[in-house]
Amino acid sequence: MVPAYIILALYAVSMVAIAIYTKNRSKSVDDFLLAGKNGLNGWMSAFAYGTTYFSAVIFIGYAGKFGAQFGLASVWIGIANAILGSLIAWMVLARRTKNMTVRLGAKTMPEFFEKRYGSKNLKLISAIVIFIFLIPYSASVYNGLSSLFGIVFGIPGWVIMIALAILTAIYLFFGGYFATALSDFIQGIIMLIGVVLMVFCFLNHENVSWNLSNLTSNPNLNWFTFESTNTGLYGNTMSLLSLIFLTSFGVWALPQTIHKYYAIRDKKAIQQGTIVSTLFALIIGFGAYFVGSLSGLFPELVQGVAGDNIIPVMLKSVIPAGLIGIIAVLILSASMSTLASVSLASASVVAVDIYKGKIKPDASDKRVNITMKVLCLVFVLISVVLALLNEIFGVTAIAYMMGISWGTLAGCFIGPYVLGVIWKRVTKEATWASIISSLVLTVVLILFFGYHKNGFNCTFAQALGTGVGVSPMIGVICMIFSVIITVVVSLLTKEPSKEIIYEAFEKPIENEIK
Repeated sequence: MVPAYIILALYAVSMVAIAIYTKNRSKSVDDFLLAGKNGLNGWMSAFAYGTTYFSAVIFIGYAGKFGAQFGLASVWIGIANAILGSLIAWMVLARRTKNMTVRLGAKTMPEFFEKRYGSKNLKLISAIVIFIFLIPYSASVYNGLSSLFGIVFGIPGWVIMIALAILTAIYLFFGGYFATALSDFIQGIIMLIGVVLMVFCFLNHENVSWNLSNLTSNPNLNWFTFESTNTGLYGNTMSLLSLIFLTSFGVWALPQTIHKYYAIRDKKAIQQGTIVSTLFALIIGFGAYFVGSLSGLFPELVQGVAGDNIIPVMLKSVIPAGLIGIIAVLILSASMSTLASVSLASASVVAVDIYKGKIKPDASDKRVNITMKVLCLVFVLISVVLALLNEIFGVTAIAYMMGISWGTLAGCFIGPYVLGVIWKRVTKEATWASIISSLVLTVVLILFFGYHKNGFNCTFAQALGTGVGVSPMIGVICMIFSVIITVVVSLLTKEPSKEIIYEAFEKPIENEIK
């Protein structure tokens, strides 16, 4: 294990070096949030998007749990992520988002809602929702890494959580988005190399047969059918489709992924970013779920193992000691980039949208920048405390913590944001309807599914736990509902003023991307 520890130490040193190198690139709010006025090129933007998209949750939670449940059919989640979550998302949203945020002068998603729909209260409420619901996602990333390092290296979970929190906080505090993007580029390269090595090691293991008949005769190695005793509340087919929908379309309305479009440089960068982010997602998504699907070929290893621990257990036995450090850095890289982006998104909505927007409107740029940096540290602290509490109380539902976070945020914002950059008719009232109804619907569906499964005589805690276990389906329902209610309410209410339409869609801007 000595080489593995050396690789991990070199990785940590490189992240600190990035923080030092970029410390002079985050002196203003624009620098800290958007990497300066010039923005980023396509490669850096694409890697920033991809590494934010995929974290320890996909490798530890999703790929392990759902790879075991659906077998090779789970690979369709990764393929859909590449096509729908990267290629189509960039084609539809990147140019429109960049142009509109420049016209509106919006640096965050809540600020976009305020200026696009003419409502300061929308900015406040959306900022609060974002901050609250990004915390469980961030905590799930910490828990994923805790599972990996605990099983593979025997390191106590709390040690790796605190070390990761400190490392993330250092380069985020000093360098802001430029440091995050630069580290994302390096981490993205590590992720690509690591995934290829991981797949190669598994394919060369004696348990994995190259006999093509296995791909059709073994239900766990079939692309289109699967068998499982764990059918969930609504069946395997619907479960798989809901996971595809949630993970592929959820990123269309998450503040940490949408932010990547704000800071992209020009048309050429968008074209590059579209291609590179799609290829990146295809390699990472396919590789992660493919490895997870092979768990059925290692029954002696995974029998009785919780879904969140399947991948770490397999890695410990399959990956040679000389390569385990690279694989660990792969998952560590995926997690750090996501944590940095989530922390930046959360801190920015509080500093820009609540502190300057409501509490102290006359705050200087310097004060807002300092506040944002401090809030990054606060968010990291809150997330790691929640993750530690999960460890103490034995909560291991990493995939479902991510599901409830993604589902709620996308359910609130996908209609008002996606339709808002495309369709001039979307109204303020429709945005309010989407946010409020999606929050209510999330709670109602969690309780409905919980009591439906356990019976109405069960305790509230039992119903809540079971309902959260259906979070992917709940997220999908809320996302579809958000789009429908945004269209319906927009058509039933007064259309936005000419001034708002002009500011958002028609105002001439320098270097507009056609």
